[in-house]
Amino acid sequence: MDDSSARNADLSALRIDRSRKAKPPGRGKRWLRLLWLLVPVAAYFAYQVTIEKVTPALKVRTAQVTVLTGRDATAELVATGYVVAQVKAAVASKATGRLRILNVEEGDSIKTGGVLAELDNDDIRAELDLARANLKRAQADSVAAARNFERQEKLYKNGHSTEEAYEAATAWYARSVADVEAMRAGVRGGEVALENTIIRAPFDGTVLNKHADVGEMVAPFASASSSRGAVVTMADMKSLEVEADVSEANIQKVKVGAPCEIILDAYPEHTYQGYVNKIVPTADRARATVLTKIAFTDIDQRVLPEMSARVNFLPVAADTQGVASEPVTVVPNEALTTRNSRQVVFTIITNTAQETPVEIGRKLGDVSELISGPSVGETVILSPPGGLESGDKVEPTN
Repeated sequence: MDDSSARNADLSALRIDRSRKAKPPGRGKRWLRLLWLLVPVAAYFAYQVTIEKVTPALKVRTAQVTVLTGRDATAELVATGYVVAQVKAAVASKATGRLRILNVEEGDSIKTGGVLAELDNDDIRAELDLARANLKRAQADSVAAARNFERQEKLYKNGHSTEEAYEAATAWYARSVADVEAMRAGVRGGEVALENTIIRAPFDGTVLNKHADVGEMVAPFASASSSRGAVVTMADMKSLEVEADVSEANIQKVKVGAPCEIILDAYPEHTYQGYVNKIVPTADRARATVLTKIAFTDIDQRVLPEMSARVNFLPVAADTQGVASEPVTVVPNEALTTRNSRQVVFTIITNTAQETPVEIGRKLGDVSELISGPSVGETVILSPPGGLESGDKVEPTN
């Protein structure tokens, strides 16, 4: 190839290819800037999703907003308490000894003075026998002393005896009379000591608990670890009453003689009629409550001491046979809390807590009348933690 051909080839390589379309200037840079904007946004949303999945849900107890009807809705006040026997005793021995006889078991009924148990008392019986024998001897001596005194008195008056003999006879007679009284006192002491080994029922009642068995040592105050104090606990089942604490703020709603309804937790389907028997004239400073005692108008064998019960305090003029009443929406007291000086509850919506303001009316025991707030059937959180806020993830545990 000559020099002319080589130059033409080099010039042809420098020609512009008109078949290729030119890219608009700066388009690549705009995509790059857009990518830099999208990456942080996508990372933020990915972070939020990840945090939401990783953050554990707060485990909470829940309950539902419910409706009270009938007598529960009529009640001016509702309180909870326990059945308590007003006549109750832990019966113990007045003597110390080994339990020899136990005549009763739990649930047995016994009359006043009935023998519940007896301690070993052979030694006391022996001492009582000795005291009685000494009394007989003293009585015999007193008879001899009396006859001698009468004889010496006649002789002395007739001048056939000396003054010394008469005084000696008088002293012997007086001493013998005193000996008889002393021996009688000894016998009475032995009888009391023997009676102290016999444990009797102080009133008509039912044995609730047995605290000792035959063969165990029994002492009045159970001073030793190996001895027992009370042998049995008994109560008069006719004296059962419900003792319920009423808040100081509501005690003015309770009147002596006012009708009540008693619902035992053991038999929620049965209602017992009662009345306010007593308002104890003192308050519990720590709990700000006043103790009330509710007597049963009708009672049966199902009512037992220490059963838990709910008491509906009814209006004084209420018909105890039941009246129609408007239903009342209630919320558990445990669900109520305060946020920003207002009373609220926390409901659960799609596993998240939602703060809801409420307006509360009457306190009805463990629940309160709900004037405004969540609807019936909505789930509320019980005892919400102080740091709980709307939107927090929660997980019901019940």
